[in-house]
Amino acid sequence: MSADPQAAANVATRLRLVRDEIAVAARSAGRNPEAAKLVAVTKTVPAGAIERAIEAGQRIFGENRVQEAHRKWPALKARHANLELHLIGPLQTNKVREAVALFDVIETVDRPKLARALAEELARTGKRPRLFVQVNTGEEPQKAGITPGEADGFVSLCRTDLGLAIEGLMCIPPFDEEPSMHFALLAKIAARLGLKELSMGMSGDFARAIQFGATYVRIGTAIFGARPTD
Repeated sequence: MSADPQAAANVATRLRLVRDEIAVAARSAGRNPEAAKLVAVTKTVPAGAIERAIEAGQRIFGENRVQEAHRKWPALKARHANLELHLIGPLQTNKVREAVALFDVIETVDRPKLARALAEELARTGKRPRLFVQVNTGEEPQKAGITPGEADGFVSLCRTDLGLAIEGLMCIPPFDEEPSMHFALLAKIAARLGLKELSMGMSGDFARAIQFGATYVRIGTAIFGARPTD
């Protein structure tokens, strides 16, 4: 149990509020409240605070960096059953082996070189993390992800040429644009490709993402508080 009852209560309260807001958004969109799952983002969050979220019933978490996740999650997974860990940040090809060993879901498959490295590692180990393709819906040059126009060809490469079972798509809309158009675009691409999972929406816009069919929303600061600046 947490050594700080007040801190544990704070995390539990925030988690409950976020879950309630997710359920309200889903009902407002005519969807089952269970249809949109919460990924609690733990970038820079210490293991003690993560334990408080686990104690409060949270089982799905997201990390941005393989190295940081490697420091925290093997021990957490050893202590707690049924945790699901998502990689939601860029993946370098030299970190593929670590990522496949640690993560249950890799949301940021975004280029042929990475897809080939993942295919080789999956063939070598027999592991099968769930895979999403990251789409750069705003076509921002500084941001990872394939462009919308590349989506069909890239998913075909992953599936047909490399034998990767792509399950869904992920996006991070431009900070200064209305996110709804990006959520709608991602949902349209997913429907065209027969992909059921959509990871979209964060603390400020997850209700709109749920309206457009998000099956995973990624929320950190609303649960754990503001992150320290890097």
